Amino acid sequence: MDRQKLLIKNMKIYAENKKLHNGFIKIKDHIIEEIGTLDHLTTEEGYRILDFSDKHVKAIPGLIDVHIHGANGADVMDGTKQALQTMADTLPKEGTTSFLATTMTQSNDDIEKAIKNAVSYMDQQHSGEAEIIGIHLEGPFINIKRKGAQSEAHIKEPDITLFQKWQQLANKQIKLVTLAPEVNGGMEFIQHLKSQGIIASAGHTDATAEQIKTAIKYGLSHITHLYNQMRGFHHREPGVVGAAWLQKELMVEMIADGVHSTPEAIQTAFELKGKDRLLLITDAMRAKCLHDGHYDLGGQKVNVVEQKARLDDGTLAGSTLKLGDAMKNIIHFSGCTFEEAIAMTSANAAKELGMINRKGTIAEKKDADIVLLDDNNDILLTLCRGEIAYERM
Repeated sequence: MDRQKLLIKNMKIYAENKKLHNGFIKIKDHIIEEIGTLDHLTTEEGYRILDFSDKHVKAIPGLIDVHIHGANGADVMDGTKQALQTMADTLPKEGTTSFLATTMTQSNDDIEKAIKNAVSYMDQQHSGEAEIIGIHLEGPFINIKRKGAQSEAHIKEPDITLFQKWQQLANKQIKLVTLAPEVNGGMEFIQHLKSQGIIASAGHTDATAEQIKTAIKYGLSHITHLYNQMRGFHHREPGVVGAAWLQKELMVEMIADGVHSTPEAIQTAFELKGKDRLLLITDAMRAKCLHDGHYDLGGQKVNVVEQKARLDDGTLAGSTLKLGDAMKNIIHFSGCTFEEAIAMTSANAAKELGMINRKGTIAEKKDADIVLLDDNNDILLTLCRGEIAYERM
Protein backbone atom coordinates (compact mmCIF):
# COMPACT_ATOMS: atom_id res chain seq x y z
CA MET A 1 0.00 0.00 0.00
CA ASP A 2 1.31 3.44 -0.95
CA ARG A 3 1.33 5.66 2.16
CA GLN A 4 1.06 8.66 -0.14
CA LYS A 5 -2.34 7.44 -1.39
CA LEU A 6 -5.40 7.94 0.80
CA LEU A 7 -9.09 7.29 0.16
CA ILE A 8 -11.70 8.90 2.42
CA LYS A 9 -15.27 7.81 1.82
CA ASN A 10 -18.85 7.87 3.07
CA MET A 11 -19.24 11.52 3.99
CA LYS A 12 -20.94 14.68 2.85
CA ILE A 13 -18.41 16.76 0.92
CA TYR A 14 -18.68 20.54 0.74
CA ALA A 15 -16.73 20.74 -2.49
CA GLU A 16 -16.10 23.74 -4.72
CA ASN A 17 -19.49 24.93 -6.02
CA LYS A 18 -21.28 21.71 -5.07
CA LYS A 19 -22.27 19.41 -2.21
CA LEU A 20 -21.77 15.68 -2.59
CA HIS A 21 -23.65 13.10 -0.49
CA ASN A 22 -22.05 9.66 0.05
CA GLY A 23 -18.86 11.12 -1.32
CA PHE A 24 -15.25 10.08 -1.59
CA ILE A 25 -11.94 11.92 -1.86
CA LYS A 26 -8.82 10.33 -3.31
CA ILE A 27 -5.50 11.86 -2.31
CA LYS A 28 -2.16 11.18 -3.94
CA ASP A 29 1.19 12.88 -3.26
CA HIS A 30 -0.44 15.52 -1.00
CA ILE A 31 -2.90 16.60 -3.72
CA ILE A 32 -6.62 15.91 -4.17
CA GLU A 33 -6.57 13.41 -7.01
CA GLU A 34 -10.31 12.80 -7.41
CA ILE A 35 -13.62 13.60 -5.72
CA GLY A 36 -17.03 12.14 -6.42
CA THR A 37 -19.90 10.04 -5.14
CA LEU A 38 -19.49 6.38 -4.21
CA ASP A 39 -21.42 5.18 -7.23
CA HIS A 40 -18.56 6.57 -9.35
CA LEU A 41 -15.75 5.08 -7.24
CA THR A 42 -13.85 2.73 -9.54
CA THR A 43 -10.99 1.28 -7.49
CA GLU A 44 -9.70 1.24 -3.92
CA GLU A 45 -6.60 -0.81 -4.63
CA GLY A 46 -3.38 0.65 -3.28
CA TYR A 47 -5.10 3.25 -1.11
CA ARG A 48 -5.14 3.55 2.64
CA ILE A 49 -8.88 3.77 3.40
CA LEU A 50 -10.73 5.90 5.93
CA ASP A 51 -14.38 4.83 5.91
CA PHE A 52 -16.99 6.87 7.80
CA SER A 53 -20.04 4.81 6.86
CA ASP A 54 -21.13 4.51 10.48
CA LYS A 55 -20.92 8.25 11.18
CA HIS A 56 -22.50 11.45 9.89
CA VAL A 57 -19.34 13.19 8.71
CA LYS A 58 -18.87 16.40 6.73
CA ALA A 59 -15.72 17.25 4.76
CA ILE A 60 -14.84 20.93 4.41
CA PRO A 61 -11.73 22.74 3.16
CA GLY A 62 -8.98 23.43 5.67
CA LEU A 63 -9.36 26.73 7.51
CA ILE A 64 -7.03 29.66 6.79
CA ASP A 65 -6.11 32.20 9.51
CA VAL A 66 -4.57 35.40 8.13
CA HIS A 67 -4.12 36.97 11.58
CA ILE A 68 -2.64 34.87 14.37
CA HIS A 69 0.21 35.63 16.76
CA GLY A 70 0.51 32.44 18.75
CA ALA A 71 -0.94 29.34 20.38
CA ASN A 72 -0.13 26.74 23.04
CA GLY A 73 2.62 28.79 24.69
CA ALA A 74 4.30 29.88 21.46
CA ASP A 75 4.39 33.24 19.66
CA VAL A 76 5.68 34.35 16.26
CA MET A 77 7.71 37.07 18.01
CA ASP A 78 9.63 34.42 19.97
CA GLY A 79 11.70 34.16 16.79
CA THR A 80 12.46 30.47 17.25
CA LYS A 81 11.88 27.41 15.13
CA GLN A 82 10.30 25.65 18.11
CA ALA A 83 7.67 28.37 18.50
CA LEU A 84 6.54 28.04 14.89
CA GLN A 85 6.68 24.25 15.11
CA THR A 86 4.41 24.38 18.15
CA MET A 87 1.92 26.55 16.27
CA ALA A 88 2.07 24.37 13.15
CA ASP A 89 1.43 21.25 15.25
CA THR A 90 -1.32 22.82 17.38
CA LEU A 91 -3.49 24.64 14.84
CA PRO A 92 -4.81 21.55 12.99
CA LYS A 93 -6.67 20.64 16.20
CA GLU A 94 -8.98 23.59 15.50
CA GLY A 95 -9.18 22.90 11.77
CA THR A 96 -6.58 25.45 10.66
CA THR A 97 -4.35 24.13 7.89
CA SER A 98 -2.72 27.39 6.70
CA PHE A 99 -1.88 30.70 8.38
CA LEU A 100 -0.01 33.96 8.10
CA ALA A 101 2.61 34.27 10.83
CA THR A 102 1.68 37.62 12.38
CA THR A 103 4.19 39.99 13.98
CA MET A 104 3.73 42.73 16.57
CA THR A 105 4.97 46.29 17.02
CA GLN A 106 8.38 45.66 18.55
CA SER A 107 11.96 46.83 17.99
CA ASN A 108 13.38 46.61 14.46
CA ASP A 109 15.72 43.86 15.65
CA ASP A 110 12.88 41.79 17.11
CA ILE A 111 10.74 42.19 13.98
CA GLU A 112 13.65 41.24 11.76
CA LYS A 113 14.41 38.20 13.90
CA ALA A 114 10.78 37.06 13.64
CA ILE A 115 10.72 37.62 9.87
CA LYS A 116 13.96 35.72 9.23
CA ASN A 117 12.79 32.89 11.48
CA ALA A 118 9.45 32.58 9.68
CA VAL A 119 11.10 32.46 6.25
CA SER A 120 13.64 29.90 7.45
CA TYR A 121 10.81 27.76 8.81
CA MET A 122 8.81 28.08 5.59
CA ASP A 123 11.80 26.75 3.63
CA GLN A 124 11.75 23.46 5.56
CA GLN A 125 8.13 22.90 6.65
CA HIS A 126 6.49 19.65 5.66
CA SER A 127 3.05 18.14 5.20
CA GLY A 128 1.14 16.91 8.24
CA GLU A 129 1.26 20.31 9.95
CA ALA A 130 -0.39 23.69 9.40
CA GLU A 131 1.45 25.55 6.66
CA ILE A 132 2.81 29.06 7.03
CA ILE A 133 1.80 30.69 3.73
CA GLY A 134 3.29 34.12 4.41
CA ILE A 135 3.78 36.87 6.97
CA HIS A 136 1.30 39.45 8.26
CA LEU A 137 3.14 42.54 9.48
CA GLU A 138 0.86 44.08 12.11
CA GLY A 139 2.47 47.43 12.90
CA PRO A 140 4.72 49.20 13.64
CA PHE A 141 3.27 51.81 11.23
CA ILE A 142 0.11 52.50 13.25
CA ASN A 143 -1.60 55.33 15.13
CA ILE A 144 -0.53 55.68 18.74
CA LYS A 145 -4.10 56.73 19.66
CA ARG A 146 -5.31 53.26 18.68
CA LYS A 147 -2.33 51.20 19.78
CA GLY A 148 -4.33 48.62 21.74
CA ALA A 149 -1.89 45.94 22.89
CA GLN A 150 0.85 47.13 20.52
CA SER A 151 4.00 48.57 22.13
CA GLU A 152 3.82 52.39 22.15
CA ALA A 153 7.62 52.71 22.37
CA HIS A 154 8.13 51.09 18.96
CA ILE A 155 5.36 52.72 16.90
CA LYS A 156 6.81 54.64 13.94
CA GLU A 157 5.71 56.45 10.81
CA PRO A 158 5.55 54.42 7.59
CA ASP A 159 9.04 53.96 6.16
CA ILE A 160 9.23 52.50 2.68
CA THR A 161 13.00 52.02 2.83
CA LEU A 162 12.77 50.10 6.12
CA PHE A 163 9.88 48.03 4.79
CA GLN A 164 11.80 47.16 1.62
CA LYS A 165 14.63 45.90 3.85
CA TRP A 166 12.15 43.73 5.78
CA GLN A 167 10.54 42.40 2.61
CA GLN A 168 13.97 41.47 1.30
CA LEU A 169 14.73 39.63 4.56
CA ALA A 170 11.32 37.96 4.16
CA ASN A 171 12.14 36.74 0.65
CA LYS A 172 8.99 38.64 -0.44
CA GLN A 173 6.81 36.61 1.92
CA ILE A 174 5.18 39.60 3.65
CA LYS A 175 1.69 39.24 2.21
CA LEU A 176 -0.35 41.64 4.37
CA VAL A 177 0.52 44.81 6.28
CA THR A 178 -1.64 46.46 8.95
CA LEU A 179 -1.09 50.23 9.15
CA ALA A 180 -2.84 53.51 9.88
CA PRO A 181 -3.54 55.29 6.56
CA GLU A 182 -3.96 58.72 8.16
CA VAL A 183 -0.50 59.00 9.72
CA ASN A 184 2.25 60.92 7.95
CA GLY A 185 3.34 58.99 4.86
CA GLY A 186 0.50 56.47 5.17
CA MET A 187 -1.06 57.00 1.75
CA GLU A 188 2.28 56.78 -0.05
CA PHE A 189 3.09 53.63 1.85
CA ILE A 190 -0.21 52.07 0.81
CA GLN A 191 0.58 52.97 -2.80
CA HIS A 192 3.96 51.24 -2.47
CA LEU A 193 2.38 48.11 -1.00
CA LYS A 194 -0.16 48.01 -3.81
CA SER A 195 2.60 48.32 -6.41
CA GLN A 196 4.33 45.30 -4.86
CA GLY A 197 1.18 43.14 -4.79
CA ILE A 198 0.97 43.29 -0.99
CA ILE A 199 -2.38 43.62 0.81
CA ALA A 200 -2.64 46.99 2.59
CA SER A 201 -4.92 46.85 5.61
CA ALA A 202 -6.24 49.63 7.85
CA GLY A 203 -5.90 48.74 11.50
CA HIS A 204 -4.95 50.42 14.76
CA THR A 205 -6.17 53.54 13.00
CA ASP A 206 -8.08 56.70 13.86
CA ALA A 207 -8.91 57.48 10.23
CA THR A 208 -12.14 59.17 9.23
CA ALA A 209 -14.44 57.58 6.67
CA GLU A 210 -13.20 60.07 4.06
CA GLN A 211 -9.57 59.16 4.80
CA ILE A 212 -10.42 55.49 4.29
CA LYS A 213 -12.07 56.34 0.96
CA THR A 214 -8.91 58.22 -0.06
CA ALA A 215 -6.76 55.29 1.06
CA ILE A 216 -8.81 52.96 -1.14
CA LYS A 217 -7.81 55.10 -4.14
CA TYR A 218 -4.17 54.54 -3.16
CA GLY A 219 -4.69 50.79 -2.87
CA LEU A 220 -6.15 49.98 0.56
CA SER A 221 -8.17 46.76 0.30
CA HIS A 222 -8.48 45.23 3.78
CA ILE A 223 -9.59 46.08 7.33
CA THR A 224 -7.83 44.53 10.34
CA HIS A 225 -10.04 43.15 13.17
CA LEU A 226 -13.18 45.17 12.46
CA TYR A 227 -14.45 47.29 15.40
CA ASN A 228 -11.29 46.85 17.47
CA GLN A 229 -8.76 49.67 17.84
CA MET A 230 -10.26 51.90 15.15
CA ARG A 231 -12.48 54.97 14.92
CA GLY A 232 -15.99 53.67 15.49
CA PHE A 233 -19.24 54.54 13.79
CA HIS A 234 -20.97 57.82 14.57
CA HIS A 235 -23.93 59.20 12.66
CA ARG A 236 -22.00 62.39 11.82
CA GLU A 237 -18.65 60.66 11.29
CA PRO A 238 -18.96 57.05 10.09
CA GLY A 239 -15.29 56.41 10.86
CA VAL A 240 -13.34 53.33 9.85
CA VAL A 241 -16.24 51.10 10.85
CA GLY A 242 -18.75 52.92 8.65
CA ALA A 243 -16.35 52.85 5.70
CA ALA A 244 -15.64 49.17 6.27
CA TRP A 245 -19.36 48.41 6.20
CA LEU A 246 -20.09 50.37 3.03
CA GLN A 247 -17.01 50.29 0.79
CA LYS A 248 -17.31 47.27 -1.48
CA GLU A 249 -13.58 47.34 -2.27
CA LEU A 250 -12.69 46.31 1.28
CA MET A 251 -12.23 42.80 2.60
CA VAL A 252 -12.97 42.84 6.32
CA GLU A 253 -11.53 40.51 8.94
CA MET A 254 -13.34 39.91 12.22
CA ILE A 255 -12.77 38.14 15.54
CA ALA A 256 -16.06 36.28 15.95
CA ASP A 257 -15.78 35.39 19.63
CA GLY A 258 -18.57 37.52 21.10
CA VAL A 259 -15.95 39.27 23.27
CA HIS A 260 -14.12 41.56 20.85
CA SER A 261 -17.49 42.36 19.30
CA THR A 262 -21.01 41.52 20.42
CA PRO A 263 -23.03 38.96 18.47
CA GLU A 264 -25.20 41.85 17.22
CA ALA A 265 -22.17 43.73 15.88
CA ILE A 266 -20.99 40.56 14.15
CA GLN A 267 -24.44 40.04 12.65
CA THR A 268 -24.46 43.65 11.43
CA ALA A 269 -21.13 43.16 9.65
CA PHE A 270 -22.40 40.02 7.98
CA GLU A 271 -25.64 41.67 6.87
CA LEU A 272 -23.77 44.63 5.37
CA LYS A 273 -20.67 42.93 3.91
CA GLY A 274 -22.04 39.52 2.95
CA LYS A 275 -20.26 36.20 2.75
CA ASP A 276 -17.77 37.22 0.04
CA ARG A 277 -16.17 40.22 1.79
CA LEU A 278 -15.69 38.86 5.33
CA LEU A 279 -12.85 36.77 6.75
CA LEU A 280 -12.89 35.18 10.17
CA ILE A 281 -9.61 35.38 12.09
CA THR A 282 -8.49 34.56 15.61
CA ASP A 283 -5.85 37.22 16.43
CA ALA A 284 -4.87 34.54 18.94
CA MET A 285 -1.94 34.89 21.32
CA ARG A 286 0.17 32.28 23.11
CA ALA A 287 -2.45 31.59 25.80
CA LYS A 288 -4.72 29.83 23.29
CA CYS A 289 -5.06 26.16 24.32
CA LEU A 290 -3.66 26.92 27.79
CA HIS A 291 -5.16 27.71 31.20
CA ASP A 292 -5.98 31.14 32.58
CA GLY A 293 -2.91 32.95 33.90
CA HIS A 294 -0.27 35.56 33.10
CA TYR A 295 1.33 35.61 29.66
CA ASP A 296 3.44 37.80 27.40
CA LEU A 297 2.34 39.47 24.16
CA GLY A 298 4.71 41.78 22.33
CA GLY A 299 6.71 42.40 25.50
CA GLN A 300 3.64 43.30 27.56
CA LYS A 301 2.03 41.34 30.39
CA VAL A 302 -1.34 39.84 29.51
CA ASN A 303 -3.80 38.53 32.08
CA VAL A 304 -6.06 35.74 30.87
CA VAL A 305 -9.22 35.31 32.95
CA GLU A 306 -12.03 33.05 31.74
CA GLN A 307 -10.12 32.80 28.47
CA LYS A 308 -10.31 36.59 27.93
CA ALA A 309 -6.88 38.19 27.37
CA ARG A 310 -6.34 41.73 28.65
CA LEU A 311 -3.51 44.09 29.57
CA ASP A 312 -3.34 45.42 33.11
CA ASP A 313 -5.39 48.46 32.05
CA GLY A 314 -8.18 46.23 30.72
CA THR A 315 -7.32 46.58 27.02
CA LEU A 316 -8.11 43.44 25.04
CA ALA A 317 -4.86 41.79 23.99
CA GLY A 318 -5.50 39.32 21.22
CA SER A 319 -7.71 36.33 21.85
CA THR A 320 -7.72 32.67 22.78
CA LEU A 321 -10.24 31.92 20.03
CA LYS A 322 -10.00 28.79 17.89
CA LEU A 323 -10.90 29.27 14.23
CA GLY A 324 -13.16 26.22 14.21
CA ASP A 325 -15.12 27.83 17.05
CA ALA A 326 -15.28 31.13 15.14
CA MET A 327 -16.90 29.26 12.27
CA LYS A 328 -19.56 27.84 14.62
CA ASN A 329 -20.03 31.24 16.25
CA ILE A 330 -20.69 33.11 13.00
CA ILE A 331 -23.50 30.68 12.18
CA HIS A 332 -25.02 31.19 15.64
CA PHE A 333 -24.50 34.98 15.75
CA SER A 334 -25.45 35.92 12.19
CA GLY A 335 -27.76 33.17 10.98
CA CYS A 336 -25.52 32.57 7.96
CA THR A 337 -25.56 29.19 6.26
CA PHE A 338 -22.94 26.52 6.81
CA GLU A 339 -21.64 27.09 3.27
CA GLU A 340 -21.31 30.82 3.94
CA ALA A 341 -19.34 30.12 7.11
CA ILE A 342 -16.99 27.88 5.12
CA ALA A 343 -16.36 30.69 2.63
CA MET A 344 -15.53 33.11 5.45
CA THR A 345 -12.98 30.73 6.99
CA SER A 346 -11.39 29.27 3.84
CA ALA A 347 -12.11 30.45 0.30
CA ASN A 348 -12.17 34.19 0.93
CA ALA A 349 -8.69 34.21 2.43
CA ALA A 350 -7.32 31.99 -0.34
CA LYS A 351 -8.78 34.31 -2.99
CA GLU A 352 -7.44 37.45 -1.37
CA LEU A 353 -3.96 35.95 -1.00
CA GLY A 354 -3.95 34.79 -4.62
CA MET A 355 -3.81 31.14 -3.56
CA ILE A 356 -7.25 29.92 -4.62
CA ASN A 357 -5.61 27.68 -7.23
CA ARG A 358 -4.01 25.75 -4.33
CA LYS A 359 -6.18 26.21 -1.26
CA GLY A 360 -9.54 27.37 0.06
CA THR A 361 -11.88 24.82 -1.53
CA ILE A 362 -12.08 21.06 -2.01
CA ALA A 363 -11.33 20.51 -5.68
CA GLU A 364 -9.17 18.20 -7.76
CA LYS A 365 -5.49 19.17 -8.15
CA LYS A 366 -5.58 21.36 -5.03
CA ASP A 367 -3.65 20.76 -1.81
CA ALA A 368 -5.35 18.08 0.27
CA ASP A 369 -6.14 20.45 3.15
CA ILE A 370 -9.33 18.89 4.46
CA VAL A 371 -11.23 18.96 7.76
CA LEU A 372 -13.78 16.32 8.79
CA LEU A 373 -16.55 17.44 11.15
CA ASP A 374 -19.15 15.56 13.18
CA ASP A 375 -22.84 16.43 13.62
CA ASN A 376 -21.97 19.22 16.06
CA ASN A 377 -19.38 20.70 13.68
CA ASP A 378 -16.64 19.60 16.05
CA ILE A 379 -13.42 18.42 14.46
CA LEU A 380 -12.84 14.73 13.96
CA LEU A 381 -9.79 14.82 11.72
CA THR A 382 -7.59 17.36 9.93
CA LEU A 383 -5.45 16.67 6.89
CA CYS A 384 -2.65 19.06 6.04
CA ARG A 385 -1.49 18.46 2.46
CA GLY A 386 -2.77 14.93 2.51
CA GLU A 387 -1.34 13.79 5.84
CA ILE A 388 -3.25 13.41 9.09
CA ALA A 389 -2.23 16.29 11.34
CA TYR A 390 -4.93 15.75 13.97
CA GLU A 391 -7.31 12.91 14.74
CA ARG A 392 -9.78 12.97 17.62
CA MET A 393 -9.38 9.80 19.59
